[in-house]
Amino acid sequence: MPLTVGFDLDMTLIDPRPGMVAVMDAVAAECGYPLDGAHFAANLGPPLDMVYRDRGVPEEEIPDLVARFRALYPEIVIPATVALPGAAQSLAAVRELGGSVLVVTGKYRANAALHLSALGWEVDGLFGELWSTGKAEALKLAGAAVYVGDHVGDVRGALAAGAVAVGVVTGPCSHDELVAEGADVVLTSLELFPGWLRENAATLAAGSCARR
Repeated sequence: MPLTVGFDLDMTLIDPRPGMVAVMDAVAAECGYPLDGAHFAANLGPPLDMVYRDRGVPEEEIPDLVARFRALYPEIVIPATVALPGAAQSLAAVRELGGSVLVVTGKYRANAALHLSALGWEVDGLFGELWSTGKAEALKLAGAAVYVGDHVGDVRGALAAGAVAVGVVTGPCSHDELVAEGADVVLTSLELFPGWLRENAATLAAGSCARR
């Protein structure tokens, strides 16, 4: 049974922080709310509506500010984003093993697709606007044996899907936080993921086959 590996996007595969600071500050300048781009970029993970709500934006204004953020995003964030170390190699390692690559992200799907295109990455499935355990259904639908992410919400999604939860400490969550949430393995970066995947491919594939 082919191995399917899912990845989160922000701070797992890519580093969009400079653009995230700029786009959130641009929205803040337009609307007048204290959205704080630097704080937002340092804590990527939760969906935009939650971020706005936590910063005191009235509920009735949130949809318009989400739409404005998404409209500004392509010109501001895409050009300023870089791949994290080991990201391309990790995707390639899945392919080398005959596996499928899935991206499951809380980001707006259209903008996530722009990131993948800009970096020249082809994936077998892309799901957007999913957060924490909300990612589980997409992972189960694709039969993902592994899900890789940088946030405790990613660990929750992996475990809810019955997938091996691989944490990377390239985002806002520490090694101890990811372990406490139940991550099966925690890596310092994706540079270590290809080796880990090759060492565990047979076991992972067997587990994936059993689930199906």
